[in-house]
Amino acid sequence: MKRLFSFPNPVNETSARLVATGVVLQSILFLVIREWWVLVPLAYGFVARVLTGPTLSPLGTLVTTVITPRLSIEHSFVPGPPKRFAQGIGVAFSVTALIASLAGANTLAVVVIAGLLGAASLEAFAGYCLGCKIFNLLIRAGLIPESICEECADITSRLSRTAV
Repeated sequence: MKRLFSFPNPVNETSARLVATGVVLQSILFLVIREWWVLVPLAYGFVARVLTGPTLSPLGTLVTTVITPRLSIEHSFVPGPPKRFAQGIGVAFSVTALIASLAGANTLAVVVIAGLLGAASLEAFAGYCLGCKIFNLLIRAGLIPESICEECADITSRLSRTAV
């Protein structure tokens, strides 16, 4: 059971960007058709990924077991805790939008999903994880203990890898 409720560390950056692309597509679909039910798989996916990584997420499973292994590119790996934090922010946005949509607050749902679309687009197309940056700022501010992500707190190992 402990293995089920775990999050990968490190995370394959290619897979993370592909999952973000799926979130972009789901967000665009909602913004186009504006139906609450489109937000159900989006919110479920984020909750599943926070709790179990890709294990119970249909999008995460598709990406990590089918798509990523078939790509003939060099994959890079990044620390897992910031990616899990970013998925948690996705939970907050997608669940808020779902509740707002169900309550008839459609403008709020659209604004929240537009924000999610922006953040997911940064990850998918530019490799910039906004949630990861917030995570690192919270470590620097002392709000998240450095022990949660030693690699995040000490970037010297990453700098030496990029210098090679």
